[in-house]
Amino acid sequence: MTPAIIIITILAYFATILAISWFTGRKADNAGFFSGNRKQSWHVVAFAMIGSAMSGVTFVSVPGMVAASGFGYMQMTLGFIAGQLVIAFVLVPLFYKMNLVSIYGYLENRFGISSYRTGAWFFFISKMLGASVRLYLVCIALQLMVFTPLGVPFNVNVLVTVLVLLAYTYRGGVKAVIWIDFLKTFCMLVSIILCTIFISKALGFTFGSMCHAVADSGMSRIFYFDDPDHPQYFFKQFFGGMFTLIAMTGLDQDMMQRSLSCRNVKDSQKNIITSALLQTVVIFLFLVLGVLLYLFAGTYRIPEAAGDRLFPAVATSGLLPALCGILFVLGLVSCSYAAGGSALTALTTSFTVDILGTKGRTETETKTLRQRVHIIMAACMGLTIIIFSLLNNTSAIDAVYKLASYTYGPILGMFAFGILTRREVRDGCVPWVSIAAPLLCLVLQLNSERWFGGYQFSYELLIFNALFTMLGLLACSRQGKA
Repeated sequence: MTPAIIIITILAYFATILAISWFTGRKADNAGFFSGNRKQSWHVVAFAMIGSAMSGVTFVSVPGMVAASGFGYMQMTLGFIAGQLVIAFVLVPLFYKMNLVSIYGYLENRFGISSYRTGAWFFFISKMLGASVRLYLVCIALQLMVFTPLGVPFNVNVLVTVLVLLAYTYRGGVKAVIWIDFLKTFCMLVSIILCTIFISKALGFTFGSMCHAVADSGMSRIFYFDDPDHPQYFFKQFFGGMFTLIAMTGLDQDMMQRSLSCRNVKDSQKNIITSALLQTVVIFLFLVLGVLLYLFAGTYRIPEAAGDRLFPAVATSGLLPALCGILFVLGLVSCSYAAGGSALTALTTSFTVDILGTKGRTETETKTLRQRVHIIMAACMGLTIIIFSLLNNTSAIDAVYKLASYTYGPILGMFAFGILTRREVRDGCVPWVSIAAPLLCLVLQLNSERWFGGYQFSYELLIFNALFTMLGLLACSRQGKA
């Protein structure tokens, strides 16, 4: 693929999302920006939610993981479904009953202003780092494929990326995000299905022989019940997926503001359950595509086609129709920029409503504040991406992901304590408890092999993080009525 083809593909996509943003944001007020005026169709939101949970990292990583872990990711996906049910029938009714713009308003109502700000700050740090890392990875890919051959420096690449995100989210807010996520899901599905068809034909498979090849490949094992110490052990994956989903979707402003844009509780529940089931199908398609990509790479001996490099290496190898490479670029760009845009909108909402506050401000004052915050958030995101590029260290990226996962533990613990108990917490203690819990988890993780006979923590560390938070809140509480 030439840089010109890639640029044309990207520009066509950008033109489309800018048009969507203009159309959805024509009459957008602050309520429209923050919550979509709670008038969005659950069918549209459900389809959009399929793609909202997936980034460009998912797009390239899930197919590449089948060689190492087979279809074991489906175990975690089943946990996702269980987590979605908790969100649909526990959290959503609560948030609608309280008529929340930001979900962290629950913490203020239940515990106090310090708890409220603590939850918002933990979300802010996590989302800023996570979104910036994802955008950094796609900026690196575009730099290699497009900008370096054209002699364009990386910082200009980042500037263009941030300006595009700012342009399509500035007016439309969550309305624009939902419809762009809808487009993202469509592009992703088209890319997966057509790439699967192209690769199957190149390998000489019919639909039936393709199914047999995937089943006989040795990479299609789903369930792991035999070894509790194995990282793929079913119950580790299932419960890890369940609690991770509750924390990173149900207690994440970025994800929940879509569900809270539906007309009522029942529509929001329909959206969550439908998107959970459809997301399971999409992940399964990704895994099937991964097996076919490995079979293709092995047949045609494509060098370095493994892991995260598998899909891009095969799609741009020149051994498949040019359309396959275009579909890959379209899928990658749509996933990455849609995720970045939604994160930017959520950061603006949380920082404006939760940290700065909108109570007592007029509609005009809130709009001016929100627009200024939006620009500042975009600038911070761009600066963070540039810092990652200066570090130029993969381990630093891994560390950021681990740090981001730590920040959801205190949020999960605070919400769980508030919902499951009626005890009154000393609000001033909450920030200290929320800082102490991740630090204890860090100590636990660093010493687990020595203390527990070689045991290594994985996804379950989030659960311990939440438990430490709940124990800390218990120690700082008294019996009362919430």
